[in-house]
Amino acid sequence: MELARFTTSIAAPLAPMDAPPLIPDEETARRWAEEELSNPIYDIAEPTLFDRVAQAVGEFIANLFSPQLPGEFGPIAAVVAAIVVVVLIAAAFAIWGAPRAIRRARRNPPALFGESDARSAAQLRRDAHAKATSAEWDEAIVLRFRAIARGCIERGVVNTPPGATVHTFARAAAPVFPASADALETAATAFDDVRYLRRRGTAELYRQVVATDDALAAARPAIADGALA
Repeated sequence: MELARFTTSIAAPLAPMDAPPLIPDEETARRWAEEELSNPIYDIAEPTLFDRVAQAVGEFIANLFSPQLPGEFGPIAAVVAAIVVVVLIAAAFAIWGAPRAIRRARRNPPALFGESDARSAAQLRRDAHAKATSAEWDEAIVLRFRAIARGCIERGVVNTPPGATVHTFARAAAPVFPASADALETAATAFDDVRYLRRRGTAELYRQVVATDDALAAARPAIADGALA
């Protein structure tokens, strides 16, 4: 019997003295959890300050449109939401500026009637006035009609693609400014007469072009865009 007990005790595997228990107690489990969560890999999953702010803004806007709001707060919520959106858009423009395509278009104005001319409408008007002061009516008429076209481009109401003629422009601008449709054709004819037909410009023709330009500058467009076909 003694020999059998001795043999059994030798055959039984010895449990390591420092092995952790299979079912830890409360204190051990808490310590293991703290050690595991202290691993730096878990820091990557933590939301940043920007993430928290974006989430808060998103939740705020979503709550404004929530159907759970009482009926009397619906219009107020819509107004507040619109203000928030406008403020965010204005802040984006203030920080990042106008879209790149718009800035590029401003830097590179389109050609006017087959010729490159980067002058603004205001500059063209000043140059036309200087030519008129010197009685150079041909140049004054041409420059003032270019000012009409450039002014429409700057306002975004009529487009002038490369190759557009003055009469094509006048026909495109007519629906936008119906009250000045006839005056536009007259001004376009004056441009063609002095620019291509070599007819002499006059003070009267120049005054007609100026009056057309002034009328369009003061008028409210009838439609949003008279883009040339």
